[in-house]
Amino acid sequence: MDVGLVCDECSAFNAMGVSTCVRCGSMVSLDGSEFDGKTSVGPGPSRQPAPVTRPPGHGTARSRPLEPAHDNPCPVCGAQVVPGHKFCGECGSRMPEAGTPRHAPPAGSGPSRPSAPNLHGDKSGRRTLYFGAIQAARAKLTVIRGDGLDGVSYNLAGDDHQAGREDCPLLFPDDPFLSPLHCNFFYRDGQLIVRDEGSVNGVYVRISGSKPIPFGARFLVGEQLMAVERGDTGAADEAIADGTYFFASPRRPAHVRVVQLLRGGDSGLAFRATSDVVTIGREHNDLDFPDDPFISGHHARVTWDGQHLILTDLNSKNGTFLKVVGEQALGHGDYVFMGQQLLRVEVV
Repeated sequence: MDVGLVCDECSAFNAMGVSTCVRCGSMVSLDGSEFDGKTSVGPGPSRQPAPVTRPPGHGTARSRPLEPAHDNPCPVCGAQVVPGHKFCGECGSRMPEAGTPRHAPPAGSGPSRPSAPNLHGDKSGRRTLYFGAIQAARAKLTVIRGDGLDGVSYNLAGDDHQAGREDCPLLFPDDPFLSPLHCNFFYRDGQLIVRDEGSVNGVYVRISGSKPIPFGARFLVGEQLMAVERGDTGAADEAIADGTYFFASPRRPAHVRVVQLLRGGDSGLAFRATSDVVTIGREHNDLDFPDDPFISGHHARVTWDGQHLILTDLNSKNGTFLKVVGEQALGHGDYVFMGQQLLRVEVV
């Protein structure tokens, strides 16, 4: 129970030891020497009223309006206190002297009321709210809008986070290139994993630098979907049954063949590498796409080292994305492309 004094003029609660009311400025005291004689303090016979002495400029609550709120909060309960008052009118705590830090109450302060725990170790006593589901989330996905700015974010606080066009927690109902159930984001041993759930168009993750790839791998550069196929070594032509050879351009040996895949399943440009390197970009490359505004001048490179295929991003502006086969671990700062959605991974 808080102990204090009640002002006779405005009925405001005041802490023990104050001489003037925190609300109206009227004089308050335990004895009757500073009261206006209307009320005696405590039980027992009434006392004779004593003359009331008020400092210059102070009147009663009926003769002057209430003072406006001051930016002088109590360090314990946060209530506003009139500047110059030594005690808080709400909780009775002693106010710090001028120049004293407010993050901790000074020694000898009055009784304080319990406050909620503070997440950041702040001892001001003010209540700090919990973020709830955001605290439980270990990662989140942020949609990158067409203008390059951040869009909606999805907090991955559960066990499974399915994404797709229908009935999924990560729902994109207006994307026709997403399957109804496209992929799933989940945790395994504390690591965020993305798994393709048999989607038609697949899930792609942006590569960093160079990455070994198998023959048959698919990757995105700008708006172009490419596939890397095994070439041939220029085997001799075979005649048909009557001994005639089919006339066409001669075959040249090539270990690598890069093919453009068109919508509808058709093949577009195909390049049989005359060397062990195929470059892709907008200008002066083995495969150029001058009308694609999302491709850099020199965007990506496919290299055959005699044993392995290596896909390299050439510091392009929009990146090179490799199709996920099965599932793949994700880290902070990774980018995932599915359907028409570009998502950034943030580990929190």
